[in-house]
Amino acid sequence: MEFAEYLPIWDRLTPQQQQRIAEVIEFRNVKKGTHIHDSSAECLGLVMVRSGQLRAYILSEDGREITISRLFEYDVSLLSASCVMPDMQFNVMIEAEKDTQFWSIPACLFKNLVDDSLAVAAFANSLISGNFSELMWLMEQIMWKSFDKRLAAFLLEERSIDGTDSLKITHEKIANHMGTAREVVTRMLRYFQSEGMVKLTRGTIEITDTRKLEELVHT
Repeated sequence: MEFAEYLPIWDRLTPQQQQRIAEVIEFRNVKKGTHIHDSSAECLGLVMVRSGQLRAYILSEDGREITISRLFEYDVSLLSASCVMPDMQFNVMIEAEKDTQFWSIPACLFKNLVDDSLAVAAFANSLISGNFSELMWLMEQIMWKSFDKRLAAFLLEERSIDGTDSLKITHEKIANHMGTAREVVTRMLRYFQSEGMVKLTRGTIEITDTRKLEELVHT
């Protein structure tokens, strides 16, 4: 069972619990751009990423997006399982940023496992704690960091993820990640270009001076 190596607590489950998971776990293969969970959907449950890249985000009342988490290979998330976390007061959307393969353990089963197993309950609490820490970090970035520093950090993060200085990403997509308007992103990127940090072409942002971006982030 390949999925077992993607679930950190597998060896701490009883054979009966392992069998229950094996009987109902779902494997999905989705294309880039697919929305796998939104506010109108039923609980997706525990998500374990086999390959690819997922993005979890929330929407403001006026429809503005902001990324709260990104999931890569071996990442595990409960963000789509609001029925497991009944006190969660916001709706989380999840989309595939790249072609992605993942497993999901139904929320009803995972909730039963949380109730029955101290190991699963501790694991769930650690996931929830991690999500809370990510949200607090995001709030600190928005409240205390200027937008130019946040944008520079985002570009460097994208460079690290994609392994290239040539980023195939639109200004609109960056705005969705960062919870701002496309025009704000465009103005700041044009400033970065005037400072020699990036070069802008249609649909592509080429990082031309990594050192300057890093200095901006840390000043």
